[in-house]
Amino acid sequence: MTDRASTVLSGLDGIRSGLEDLYKDLHSHPELGFGEHRTAQKAADALRACGYDVTEGIGGTGVLGVLAGGDGPVVMARADMDALPVRERTGLPYASTVTVTDRDGAEQPVMHACGHDVHVTCLTGCARLMAESKDAWRGTFVALFQPSEENGDGAEAMIDDGLTSRSPTPDVVLAQHVLPYPAGYVGTRPGSFLSAADSLRITVHGRGAHGSMPQAAVDPVVMAAMIVVRLQTVVSRELAATTPAVLTVGSVHAGSGPNVIPDTAVIQLNVRTYDDASRTQVLDAIERIVTAECEASRAPKAPEIQRTSSFPPTVNDEEPTRRVAGAFAAHFGDDAHTIDLQTASEDMSEIPKAFGVPFTYWGIGGIDPARYAEAARNGTVAQEVPVNHSPTFAPVLQPTLDTGVSALTVAALAWLGA
Repeated sequence: MTDRASTVLSGLDGIRSGLEDLYKDLHSHPELGFGEHRTAQKAADALRACGYDVTEGIGGTGVLGVLAGGDGPVVMARADMDALPVRERTGLPYASTVTVTDRDGAEQPVMHACGHDVHVTCLTGCARLMAESKDAWRGTFVALFQPSEENGDGAEAMIDDGLTSRSPTPDVVLAQHVLPYPAGYVGTRPGSFLSAADSLRITVHGRGAHGSMPQAAVDPVVMAAMIVVRLQTVVSRELAATTPAVLTVGSVHAGSGPNVIPDTAVIQLNVRTYDDASRTQVLDAIERIVTAECEASRAPKAPEIQRTSSFPPTVNDEEPTRRVAGAFAAHFGDDAHTIDLQTASEDMSEIPKAFGVPFTYWGIGGIDPARYAEAARNGTVAQEVPVNHSPTFAPVLQPTLDTGVSALTVAALAWLGA
């Protein structure tokens, strides 16, 4: 650890208990995308208490905090705030019991099943340490709390609401995500890290009829079934074995009874790819297969293919990633790793893209190390270790929070030299 990092992180012991309380509070009070009013207020209040110049309500609920520390680089660190419509099953004393009423009037459970409560807590802790040790660094530190990452539209909303004119232009943007690795683990990766994600809603049109008279119908159920089977060949037969991609059909819906052939069937699917070439190839293949199957079935109407959400790939810039990896190696030692490609997706990269600056994004572990080690010995990590978006996903308090605060701080100090 450098002397500068030692100086800044020496304050962690004094704020650790407060950060743990903040995490428990956030975990108990999750909020869905663009509804993070309570979370955003806590972030804004914490920044103001440390002397940051704070702007609230960017893109709806986004929060920007700027701390000037003299001439030098500008470093932006970003955390996402939103939770998921998941019913928590962790059994924790601070587990969420929150429900909300959606636009259709249905009750919806809400949980921090992805770890954004960890992200908010760690950035809050980092922001406080930077404010309490301004004599140890030079430059400007920017803390950015983003709404609605899970919907893929929060970064865009902040940009559309003037983020680039409200914030000083950063020299680099930093971000991290808690993942199902042992707590204490930190992993960087230059180049491709997180996949692009595209969700599609496909409607195929047939001609309805009585179930006993299929000759009078064009059966969209059969069309949908054939499309689902054929889509399984896109990755296995059209991409090279060295090109990673995932195509998952998550929903097929048609009809309302056993003896009625319906007019339509709806397929919903998700695609994960790592570069523009494979992304285009897979999406084109889907359109080709769907169109051909409908034509082969004599569908009376062309299929409708709608992209319902889209996340860009997260491709880390080489130079800042090398710089952060070196700083992590010096600070974390054997806990600093090169992380594998992840099939999760993010919209964070839209922020540095809007500023025209480089970025780096890394992962930290959140699973109890003893539990993870036992599962690894048994070869049952995939079955026994909860993953993000699971109703049982809840990172252990420590060393997860200490690691996340330290990682953000050490990374920021790799630019903010004295």
